[in-house]
Amino acid sequence: MATGRTHRPATRSRGIPEATVARLPLYLRALTALSERSVPTVSSEELAAAAGVNSAKLRKDFSYLGSYGTRGVGYDVEYLVYQISRELGLTQDWPVVIVGIGNLGAALANYGGFASRGFRVAALIDADPAMAGKPVAGIPVQHTDDLEKIIEDNGVSIGVIATPAGAAQQVCDRLVAAGVTSILNFAPTVLSVPDGVDVRKVDLSIELQILAFHEQRKAGEETAAGDGALPTAAARGAAADDSADQGPDGDVPAVMPA
Repeated sequence: MATGRTHRPATRSRGIPEATVARLPLYLRALTALSERSVPTVSSEELAAAAGVNSAKLRKDFSYLGSYGTRGVGYDVEYLVYQISRELGLTQDWPVVIVGIGNLGAALANYGGFASRGFRVAALIDADPAMAGKPVAGIPVQHTDDLEKIIEDNGVSIGVIATPAGAAQQVCDRLVAAGVTSILNFAPTVLSVPDGVDVRKVDLSIELQILAFHEQRKAGEETAAGDGALPTAAARGAAADDSADQGPDGDVPAVMPA
């Protein structure tokens, strides 16, 4: 079976924009749900609504894949599942290591969606000697002393960091030195990596803070509407800032790369 070390996704070489790549998993999730219900075809409007985007953006995204659908019929669901899975590199096996098996790391290890999406948890690694050998999600935890050997033996190119912030950079450096070229970082810190290494950062507190901002703004707008007042200069400035921060497709990714 192919491993992540020797096969890389072709999206960048094919010139697919990063914003489109970020939406492909949304389309795949919606298409998989349709496939499970044995739905043979889907219109761009239906699929866009299921994925949470507008249909014009969806059609543009699919044009990068060379998929244009059939007028009056729509898109073939099974073919699109295969096509998007291939572009995302999910038609092969991607061994993954999770470093840091605290509450979050254990929850990730127990997540059932990895295997169905082309990812295999090859190893769980933790610095606590008391964790060594302890099974989590049926996988025995291994000590960080063996990190480099584990990566080499399993051909790992994707690492997940779920350690405390203070340990994250050191773990990152060791992963990169051992050959890992893609990292999903759950630690609340920004990682420094060399060119050629991709990092995606997931920070739940930041996402909650963004939601709090929008809740506060909605409350302010409701108050202003109730008073019959015009938007303040600060509110207008905030709206302008929102527009400036949006990408070329007008969307702000929920998970920002580090």
